[in-house]
Amino acid sequence: MATMTVPAAAQGFFTPFVGYNFGGDSVNCISLRNCDERRTNLGISFGKTGRFGGTEQDIGYAPNFFGDTPDGSNSMFTAMTNLLVIAPLGPVRPYGVLGIGLLRPSGKNAFGYDIGTGVNVFFTRRFGLRADVRRMRSMQNITLFVFSGDKLEFWRASLGLTFR
Repeated sequence: MATMTVPAAAQGFFTPFVGYNFGGDSVNCISLRNCDERRTNLGISFGKTGRFGGTEQDIGYAPNFFGDTPDGSNSMFTAMTNLLVIAPLGPVRPYGVLGIGLLRPSGKNAFGYDIGTGVNVFFTRRFGLRADVRRMRSMQNITLFVFSGDKLEFWRASLGLTFR
């Protein structure tokens, strides 16, 4: 009796993205749509996905996160390791994301987490468009500028091109 095995279908992906931060401690954008001045956030996400889940590394940088500050140090760097839960609906793949990692506002390290949702729409087998929204929050209190010992939190909306 002959049997046939099918190899696991994990695929690697790479997504450069552009977005902006809003809500929480992001000073210019109160919400996703109520935003006086969007400040650009750039980054990359990369990892592996299977049919229903996967893992990713997400690295983002916002050079002017806190707006104009007296000493000029107002950037935000994030590096998160995430688990993905994917709904495989053909070329449209909605997903949820949950992870932990580093928030680095203005050169201060803090342990944090992110949670969010998004969708990949693939136009070909190897190329698609990705949109997502994530909430990021520190697990430690941070003292910066006018923020005195509170946990730092904000949302990030992003759009990117996915290559797999």
